[in-house]
Amino acid sequence: METVVVTLTGNDTACQIAAAGQILKQGGLVAFPTETVYGLGADALNPQASRRIYEAKGRPSDNPLIVHISNMEDLGKITAKVPAQAMELAAKFWPGPLTMIFEKSPLVPFETTGGLQTVAVRMPSHPVALALIQAGGGFVAAPSANTSGRPSPTTAEHVAQDMMGRIPMILDGGPVGIGIESTIVDVSGDMPMILRPGFITKEMVQDAVGPVELDPGLAAEGRNICPKAPGMKYRHYAPKGELILVDGERKAVQEEIIRLSKKAASSGRKVGVIGTDETCGAYPYGLVKSIGTREDEETIARHLYGVLREFDEQDVEIIYSESFSALGIGQAIMNRLLKAAGHRVLTAKKTED
Repeated sequence: METVVVTLTGNDTACQIAAAGQILKQGGLVAFPTETVYGLGADALNPQASRRIYEAKGRPSDNPLIVHISNMEDLGKITAKVPAQAMELAAKFWPGPLTMIFEKSPLVPFETTGGLQTVAVRMPSHPVALALIQAGGGFVAAPSANTSGRPSPTTAEHVAQDMMGRIPMILDGGPVGIGIESTIVDVSGDMPMILRPGFITKEMVQDAVGPVELDPGLAAEGRNICPKAPGMKYRHYAPKGELILVDGERKAVQEEIIRLSKKAASSGRKVGVIGTDETCGAYPYGLVKSIGTREDEETIARHLYGVLREFDEQDVEIIYSESFSALGIGQAIMNRLLKAAGHRVLTAKKTED
């Protein structure tokens, strides 16, 4: 299959998006930018189109897809009921990087929901995404536009690395703004439950609707987890090389990464180190990359997947990464890093002064 990469430009954008919408209406796939990561879109109400997403990504068919909408009126068509708290969250965070899980209506095929009676729904804020949803019929299923398990794409170039020859079209809208996937909140039960942390933090959700729970699956591993939301059951975001997180007091973490990277480099392995603007100068061994600054953790989220893909491009075999705060957006960053590392974490012992 030939993949056409369309760079969205001024006067031609409307026509380009209209052409992409026709591909979706005909059951095809289109990769497109959102404010979080690039998505791989298909007609969410077409069972065969949803199957094509799983085929293109190599994605397990029990991993649910998120349905993207462009207006609130369409929410009632694909859900059995919309709780009051969901309306409060939508008023606060839609359009934006929040996905909510509802009981589904019969309109949504099980091929889209991974066999579940619930449906994940998001209204993105990116203008290209909103325009494409409208052009494609109003309901676009769209997981991240990468091969299943790989770091999510934050540029069209990342999409092309994984999807060239697998899909008809990639819409290039430039780099995304946030860089990690949406927060997922299950509103189908008695109390809202966060199934995947993201840019919308637990504190922000609580401020909007009161008490919320964190799903136990966030800390669980194994194939016995029922995947109510994308990313809960399978390893995700992983680079080709082995990734190991080092946790602990900052000075001890730096000393342990130096020790480990020196040892790995001495054994002939190609080593990568993930640090920050504040710490990269401390690492003398391996290919050292800054993921951003701890003064602004949004920069860390924005660069995370790009840095992991850069290590892949340079054939790095083992990567040692600093860990990050589990508060605010740091919780989402650590969630992605833990998934990418297969939960391999070393605790650095504090050294005596």
